[in-house]
Amino acid sequence: MSDFLIIGGGVIGMMTALQLADAGQQVTLVERGECGKEASWAGGGIVSPLYPWRYDTAVSQLSRWSEGVYPSLALRLLEETGIDPEYRQKGLLYLNVDDAEDALNWARQLGKPLERVGKDFVGHKEPGVAMAADSALWMPTLGSVRNPRLAKALKTRLAAMPNVTLREQCDVSGFSDSNGQVDGVVSSHGLLKAERIVVCGGAWAAQLLAQLEVRLPVRPVKGQMIAYQAPKGLVRRVVLKDGRYIIPRADGLLLVGSTLEEAGFDKTTDEAALASLKQSAEAMVPALASCPVANQWAGLRPGSPDGVPFIGALPERPNVFVNAGHYRNGLVLAPASTHLLVDQLLGRTPLVDPAPYQLTPARLAAI
Repeated sequence: MSDFLIIGGGVIGMMTALQLADAGQQVTLVERGECGKEASWAGGGIVSPLYPWRYDTAVSQLSRWSEGVYPSLALRLLEETGIDPEYRQKGLLYLNVDDAEDALNWARQLGKPLERVGKDFVGHKEPGVAMAADSALWMPTLGSVRNPRLAKALKTRLAAMPNVTLREQCDVSGFSDSNGQVDGVVSSHGLLKAERIVVCGGAWAAQLLAQLEVRLPVRPVKGQMIAYQAPKGLVRRVVLKDGRYIIPRADGLLLVGSTLEEAGFDKTTDEAALASLKQSAEAMVPALASCPVANQWAGLRPGSPDGVPFIGALPERPNVFVNAGHYRNGLVLAPASTHLLVDQLLGRTPLVDPAPYQLTPARLAAI
C-alpha cells in the first residue's frame, strides 16, 4: 500500500508526486491516458496570468510564488533528466491595454517591474510587431516554459525515483471503502490502495468526485491554439493583445492562443477558430501572413467559478484531497498550489493561508 495515491498525471499531479517523493513518501500516480498529454500539453506555457492585476488575491499570491520557482525547477529537471523545459525569461509586451493605470498601480503596490513604453521602444524590442496605439506596457521579468518538455521531464524524473509508481493507461472507475473511509481506487489495473488519495484530475475532477457524491464546480472549457513555423527571431518575447498572445519557442515555432469555448469534453478543432487565431496573430505580427501554420490543437481547461483552485481535503472524507479548478492558470500556479497541498498532507506550516482554497460548503455550492 502506498502512502499516497494521486489521480491525474498532468503537471499538477506530477509536481505533487515529485514533492511527496522528495519528502520520502511512497507514491502511486495513476493517469487515464499518458502523463502530461492533456491540458498540461495543450497550453502556452506563460508563467503568469495573462493580465495578473485583474485576478483575485488568492490567485495572485500563488502565481507570484510559482514565478520565482520555475527557473530553479527547470535547471533541476535538466540536470536530472537531460530534458530542457526551455524556461525563457524574455519579458512580455502588452498591446492595447484599456486598464493600464490599474496595471501600473498594481505593479507599484507589489514592487513589480512594469512600465509604459512607446512605439520606438516596442520597435527596438520587437521590430515585427505592429502597434495601433501610441503606447504599450512592458513587463521585463515575465517568463515562459515549453510545457510539453516540462511534462516530459517531470515524467522522466518520477519514473527514475524508487518510491514512485507510475501507472499510465489506468482508468479510475470508482473508490473503495473500508469502514466508511476511502482506502483506494477501483481501476483498470485492479484495486489500488493507499492511506490518502489526491484527486488532480483537471477538467475530469468533477466526474471523479461525483462518485463520492461531491459536486465540485469544475467544468471543461475548450481552448484552441495554433502554431506557426516562422524564421528564428521573428518574435523573441511574449506579445499580448486583446486577450490573444504569441509565444516564441527557441526553434522558431510561434504559438498563438487561444479560444474560450463552452463545448463540454469536445476537443475537436475547426476552421472558424483557425481563422480567428490567424487574424489575431497577423494583426500583431504582419509577417506571419507569409508563414505556414504548422499545427492546430485544442485542450480542456478545468474551469472554476472564480478561477481560484480547490486545494485541500474533502469535508466529509478527510483522507481524500483535491487540487483542481485552476482554469487558465494550471501551469502558472502549479509549483505553489502543489506545495500548499503537500504542506497540508505532511503537516508542515502552509506556504500561504489555505483558507481561500478549501472545499467549503459555500464554494462547493457555487455551481
